[in-house]
Amino acid sequence: MASEQALVEGPAALQKYSKRVVLKTILGRSDGGVGLIGQRVMIGGWVKSSREFRKEPPLPAPEVVGPKYTSCVEIIQTRLPFFRSIMKVLGVGELRIRDKLDSVVPKPPQPSISILQISDGSSVSSLQVLVDSALASPSHVMPTGTCIHAEGILQKPSLQGKQIMEFKAENILYIGTVDQDTYPLSKKRLPLESLRDSSHFRPRTTTVASVMRIRNALTQATHNFFQENGFLNVQVPIITGTDCEGFGENFLVTTLLGTDGIKDQSNADDTWGVKLESIKASVKEKSKKVEELQRTESNEEALIAATQDLKKTTELASQLEEKLKAKIGKSTKTYKFDFSKDFFSSKTYLTVTGRLHLESYGCALGNVYSVGPRFRANKNYSNKSLAEMWIAELEMAFSHIEDSMDCANDFLKFISKWILENCTEDLKFISRRVDKFVVDRLQFILTSQFEKVSYTEAVEVLKKVTEKKFGEKVEWGASLSEEHKSYLTEEIYKKPLVIYNQPRELEPFYTRLNDDGRTVASFEMIVPKVGPLIRGSQKEERFNMLGTRIKELGLENQQSEWYLDLHKHGVAKCSGFSFLFDPFVLYATGLNDARDAVPFPRSFGKASN
Repeated sequence: MASEQALVEGPAALQKYSKRVVLKTILGRSDGGVGLIGQRVMIGGWVKSSREFRKEPPLPAPEVVGPKYTSCVEIIQTRLPFFRSIMKVLGVGELRIRDKLDSVVPKPPQPSISILQISDGSSVSSLQVLVDSALASPSHVMPTGTCIHAEGILQKPSLQGKQIMEFKAENILYIGTVDQDTYPLSKKRLPLESLRDSSHFRPRTTTVASVMRIRNALTQATHNFFQENGFLNVQVPIITGTDCEGFGENFLVTTLLGTDGIKDQSNADDTWGVKLESIKASVKEKSKKVEELQRTESNEEALIAATQDLKKTTELASQLEEKLKAKIGKSTKTYKFDFSKDFFSSKTYLTVTGRLHLESYGCALGNVYSVGPRFRANKNYSNKSLAEMWIAELEMAFSHIEDSMDCANDFLKFISKWILENCTEDLKFISRRVDKFVVDRLQFILTSQFEKVSYTEAVEVLKKVTEKKFGEKVEWGASLSEEHKSYLTEEIYKKPLVIYNQPRELEPFYTRLNDDGRTVASFEMIVPKVGPLIRGSQKEERFNMLGTRIKELGLENQQSEWYLDLHKHGVAKCSGFSFLFDPFVLYATGLNDARDAVPFPRSFGKASN
């Protein structure tokens, strides 16, 4: 924090690789930048809002004593009556004379100043920038979203307003114009839902920019925690040949589509579809011909014949469309993949977890972690999770489930404190604009002790609830719903919650089986508003038990061969957890949908850029 304070209080800092001043180093000072008045700087950013101030027209120049010189324009103006009389004789109208003269002597535009609010994404606040019309046309620099790169001087406000300092442009280095008719952020205060189809522009909004800076702080805090506690960062693969949890919610990775490696075993005749498209194209052409004949009112017989031909063609298209629908309904299209001809010569997936690969490195390096995207092909909608999720995972050698619980508890408190200390401005803005309780929630994690209850205890507590009717039935062996978990944390225990020892059927094959034979050594850390933030477990180190679990879930031995091999040769007892980035961003910002908390969200039916 001392270095951040020094940065804020020192001179305006140049961005090392572009020689511009980051606006946060001006606007983030305790004096609001007043101490920098008089400095010449280079700034760059995007227009958030603008207005135009028109200058008073200049006073006429005093009459010069001495020889007087007459300009060409003045000579022309004194000869206007003579020109008009000649033009009248020649039959040329007065209006044409006036147009010609206006083009010769155009009226100069009234001078003005464009007053721009510029942001460069480094802070919530924006800098007031003055651009004289002599430097750049207001129509070029004033539209919202315009990119400005300029040199100038920081000065006291020259116009009345709330600003305590401003930037006067003296040289415009670059202007990135926008098309106002199509730019999606031209309107003010657009709802977040409307920005999801413009994820390449939405970080220019103040709200999304604040969320992204908080997300950045979370990423930095995550790495700091693990590095400070002796963990090594290991990059695990995104593409894997292992169904890493055994539940089959995987994205298949293949290059076989449209190649010799895939065979169509269906009996559908695609030529029907081709014929239908041809007939529909013919209908359009014949419709145009009928319309043309109707407009020209020519041969009536030709019009009647063309109309009848169009009718028959339209009926044929309808009949063929019905037959095609019926055929598609009866036939099924199946494909057989020959994965030996695929890129990796075997079936591969986008990974749902990196913990298996981390365990192999944990059994050599001790404590390891990884941060990256994980993928789950779950079509069931949830506003807390996406198809592509960002997750931090760790594995600790020579540890048990209790060790992972302790580490997870310390980790959540560390990152909450980090955001509270390093995102003050953004949290204040989010509190005003989105959710006034965001700071309280982060403090809640920092000061609360997590209540630990077993899955069995949680089910028993929920069964005793009479004042609330749940959407899903509470019974042992079934997964607790979001509604169940929310009620436990917010209504019953009123604090963060750890639910441990889940039924074996609900957990991945690698989770250690408990002595009761019914549950496994797993846990979830749950907080109000968003639910689970961390899921962890102790790994099954017993080779025979691991093999039994793999058979129970019907997993292919070839996929798990390398993991079984690890457990034949000097495996250590390991435990670890997965931290869900996106739900924590929701928790720290008050947003309700993960699609608004991720730069480029990937969800069912949506991957537009």
